[in-house]
Amino acid sequence: MSDGLVFMSDTRTNAGLDNISTFKKMKIWEKPHDRVMTLMSAGNLATTQAVIGLLEERSKSSKKKTPSILTASSMFQVAQIIADTLQEIIQKRANIGPNSEESFKATMILGGQMTQEPSRLFLIYPEGNFIEASKDSPFFQIGEVKYGRPILVRAYHPDLGFKAAIKLLLVSFDSTLKANLTVGAPFDFHYYESDTLITGHTGRIKHDDPRFMAISASWSDALKKALNSLPEF
Repeated sequence: MSDGLVFMSDTRTNAGLDNISTFKKMKIWEKPHDRVMTLMSAGNLATTQAVIGLLEERSKSSKKKTPSILTASSMFQVAQIIADTLQEIIQKRANIGPNSEESFKATMILGGQMTQEPSRLFLIYPEGNFIEASKDSPFFQIGEVKYGRPILVRAYHPDLGFKAAIKLLLVSFDSTLKANLTVGAPFDFHYYESDTLITGHTGRIKHDDPRFMAISASWSDALKKALNSLPEF
């Protein structure tokens, strides 16, 4: 978005007829008027929580030989720190027991802003590398993407306002959760307004939120009407 960054994540970590649990997959760090950073994760929960825990421990350590996410001089440097930490955790876990490295993989999205920089957004891979959003790739998704991505590709526009962006993300998630049990509400969101350098609008949308239910029902009705309006084949 031209005026900021919008993040949304689901909270489902396991899915099955008798095994459904939730866990927050969004973490926000803030040094008011210096930096705001949002990290979202998908993949092995133990891996992602270990990464976040290690990042926080190293940011508090008094024996700092290298920059932490709270002292790094750029968002690019933060992305590199997180990528290195993610790869470190995956390799450490893979060397214990019979499980392969694949079992511990996770992917992350980092977005935010520091002083003297514009807002930036990164997709971090389990291999320890990452890419930055651009005009050609203005948004990122992780986890189960195939059901909700077509919605974003067709309807995204950089001039979307916050309310329109949240509505678009809810439609995308609604399309996904109807097709895949591994995705589910509640949904956490954060809207960061560029150049404020403070945490923006945050909240949680539950599955029975009347606004979400209205959007879901209206989207289903709109699809049916659009299908009926198509030329006969």
